[in-house]
Amino acid sequence: MMLHEITALAGPHQRRKRFGRGEASGHGKTCGRGNKGDQARSGGGARLLTEGGQMPLFRRLPKRGFSNFRFRTEFEIVNVGRLNKCFDDGATVDVDSLKKLRLVRGAKPLVRILGDGKLEKRLTVTAHAFSEKARQAIERAGGKVIELGRPDPAARAAQKRRTAKAAVAAAAKRSRSGRGSPQAESS
Repeated sequence: MMLHEITALAGPHQRRKRFGRGEASGHGKTCGRGNKGDQARSGGGARLLTEGGQMPLFRRLPKRGFSNFRFRTEFEIVNVGRLNKCFDDGATVDVDSLKKLRLVRGAKPLVRILGDGKLEKRLTVTAHAFSEKARQAIERAGGKVIELGRPDPAARAAQKRRTAKAAVAAAAKRSRSGRGSPQAESS
């Protein structure tokens, strides 16, 4: 008898182990977890990268360089060749229409149009960013480019600071000239 014949008789799937079904099952009592300790408990076990008492590797190595992981701006990429396939001549391309066709994902995706492929249709394209090649391809085909700009958190914070500073400066100027004071208003 050959090995492949045995497995065909036994069936292709091995029966799953049933733990905690008494000592006779062979997986009773501690159910293969050993005796007591952290590993025997539900949710137990050391955290990732734990090395006992030894200084962990991520603390032994020096930290160098720069990472913008927390605040980077990630765009959903769409090429002009893809727009040529998916849209009719004279159509308006915006974030909602791209989401409906599943060319971009996410609740509020940032869309960047790149210039890979040929565009032979006149499209009005609205997106957050365009490569120079994509911009030229759209305009060469007789289309129109509308750039929404980046909703960059750092830029928004800087704009807020500028607005607040301007408001404070205007209030200070009014108070110096006497127009902003309550006494000047009453007389």
